[in-house]
Amino acid sequence: METKPNESVGAPGSGKPGVLRMVAWELTRACNLACRHCRAAAIDTPPPGELDTEQCLKLVDDIASFAKPVLILTGGEPLLRPDVYDIARHATEVGLRAVCAPNGTLLDDEAAERLVDAGIQRISISVDGRDAVSHDDLRAVPGAFEGAMRGIEAAKRANLPFQLNTTVTTNNAHELPEIHQLAIRLGAVAHHIFLLVPTGRAADMRGQELDALRYEETLGWLADRYVDSPIEIRATCAPHFYRILRQRGIPTRSKGCLGGQSFCFISHRGDVQPCGYFDLQCGNVLERPFSEIWNDAPLFLQLRDHASYGGKCGLCEYVRVCGGCRARGYEATGDPVAPEPLCAYMPGKCR
Repeated sequence: METKPNESVGAPGSGKPGVLRMVAWELTRACNLACRHCRAAAIDTPPPGELDTEQCLKLVDDIASFAKPVLILTGGEPLLRPDVYDIARHATEVGLRAVCAPNGTLLDDEAAERLVDAGIQRISISVDGRDAVSHDDLRAVPGAFEGAMRGIEAAKRANLPFQLNTTVTTNNAHELPEIHQLAIRLGAVAHHIFLLVPTGRAADMRGQELDALRYEETLGWLADRYVDSPIEIRATCAPHFYRILRQRGIPTRSKGCLGGQSFCFISHRGDVQPCGYFDLQCGNVLERPFSEIWNDAPLFLQLRDHASYGGKCGLCEYVRVCGGCRARGYEATGDPVAPEPLCAYMPGKCR
């Protein structure tokens, strides 16, 4: 698969809100790790109510009936579902671009080859530290770093493109340059940076997210790498990044918060949300077709209307480029269109 620096697999552009370009689907909440920052608060056994194989295949058909988004098969740990390969293959057959987000520790040669055979076009493996000491601290399971490295080597042997994902907190922000160099040395096609949103199990990490000024500095460093890195760079849950790129005159096809606009999240039980960190349900696919939820859910329509945004986000000249993290605003205030609480920028209308 050909990839170019700073060109994401199926990266959503800044086009008309309401065009579905990417879906993150939590196939299971079961996981063999116990990460402290886990959005899902995943557990070691599958919880009751997970969609079965037939329901999953029906959902794939519903998605493909009206859109052709990138379909991210995630978890928990998606490789704990034996039917992940069947779901991926069906998604590929109906024209969706299927990718997968394992943690790497269960990815051996057989699993990597089966993912390739099923049509998976890229995987993401999270690496949250420059070494086992910092990575395993966040993952809360000794050996997680070495397991991720073994999984990466298995992906390479199977010619399965992989990216590294890194969640940034006050504990590992200083390691970010070294983690990025690690991504390059390993042969990753991309490095995606996530800024901590304290939801799920990560609610216990409140106070470990970067403050507004350090957030801005970190994204400034990332913008420099966007220009000079030999691999693709993206920021997630960090919409200010795209405002910074625009301020610097750096062209990009992507934009900030995509929740409810060109992206959404589907839980293991079929609940639909703007994103995995935004715990406000818009409907359930067992009760209503996903296509109807995406097109008609009041929250999605509200998020697509930038004129409804409050505070300085609503006044900001970069609202359509950035939009503020809707999940972070909701987590802080209970208002889905509240201003982003960790933004240091002052819009021109507020000066």
